Amino acid sequence: MDIEIDRAATQRLREFLDGIGVILGTPQRRENFARYALGLIGDGDRKSVEPIVARAGPSVGQMDAAHQRLLHFITDSAWDDHVVRLAAARYTLALLNKTAVPWAWIVDDTGFLKQGKHSVGVQRQYTGSAGKVTNCQIGVSLSVATPQDHVPIDFELYLPTSWADDPARRAEAKIPNEVQFQTKPQLALAMLRRAVAANLPRGTVLADEGYSSAEFREGCRKLGLDYAVSVSAPTRVWVVDARGHRRGDALPACDLAVQLAEEHAFRRYTWREGTAAPLSARFAFLRVVPAAEDGHEPRRRDRVWLVCEWRDDDHEPCHFHLATYKRMPFVQLVQLIKERWRTERVYQDFKGELGLDHFEGRRFRGWHHHVSVALCCFAFLAAERARAFPPSAEIAQDSVPIRVAA
Repeated sequence: MDIEIDRAATQRLREFLDGIGVILGTPQRRENFARYALGLIGDGDRKSVEPIVARAGPSVGQMDAAHQRLLHFITDSAWDDHVVRLAAARYTLALLNKTAVPWAWIVDDTGFLKQGKHSVGVQRQYTGSAGKVTNCQIGVSLSVATPQDHVPIDFELYLPTSWADDPARRAEAKIPNEVQFQTKPQLALAMLRRAVAANLPRGTVLADEGYSSAEFREGCRKLGLDYAVSVSAPTRVWVVDARGHRRGDALPACDLAVQLAEEHAFRRYTWREGTAAPLSARFAFLRVVPAAEDGHEPRRRDRVWLVCEWRDDDHEPCHFHLATYKRMPFVQLVQLIKERWRTERVYQDFKGELGLDHFEGRRFRGWHHHVSVALCCFAFLAAERARAFPPSAEIAQDSVPIRVAA
């Protein structure tokens, strides 16, 4: 998110922070939210409470009091994360909607690497951020994407059973009584419900294999959401004909892909230009009904697309997706499915530039408050980027740039 903030943007930032401040209510919360947000947006290698206070420049005699006020605001103050996050999301989406309609809601998760055992939710677990099992927290996110922009709007901390079922650890981290163990797909569905209830502009839900359960897909459909989710090669489906009737037995997706390859059904599609060459692979599409032990009659399940992907480095098709049946060109469906891979770059920017993973506290509320302020900062900067780089537009030539970190 390499952008510059000019004088007009500085005024917009003040107005944005004032708007959040109205939600927070008290003058102390307004002041501390603004101080913390400016600390995340500004320069500095570490963006946790102590270095933010140090960079703000209070006198030596005032340093400890300023630190305690900001620490209390982030770790203990009882302001509503969801209301603040929603205000930030609406601020940004109102601008993005002027140039492009959101077309995807992206569910994903990222690791917050940690040392020690006391940070809430931490344990040895797999994270794609490190590509291995390591000591970390896991945050599940919901992002809204247009073809040009990608904005995280919500986050939930995944609590393993080692935390959710341990009274002593719950007490230490001040985990609220109503917060119980939930799987990552269940956390994702909770965020989707909030987004639907808030009437945010809808998109097709994209997710990786970790969210491909029948429960998750059914949850999306109950919310009136389309989906395009990755599934594993052994996922079994029935092939259906043009009238929607099932043919034969349910077969693994990988077996059907081999049949499609023998029938020369794969075609090459390009989804975007890469740095060295266009990004492309071969794809085949088949109308199917998923087979799942969910208690539903097969004839009552949705007909969906099985999307089989054959990458150039693979000797056979190895990647599969289920997508709700919509009338759209296959190339558009491929572009939509590939939108999910932008999330990793967003995580990198979010952590590297706005200190998403710099929170050093141990409490449940503190983690969510820190993430809420970071989400607001990202939302504001995404809006500024959209102003500066609208489709087919040029940057205003009369701006006086002030460099910021993100």
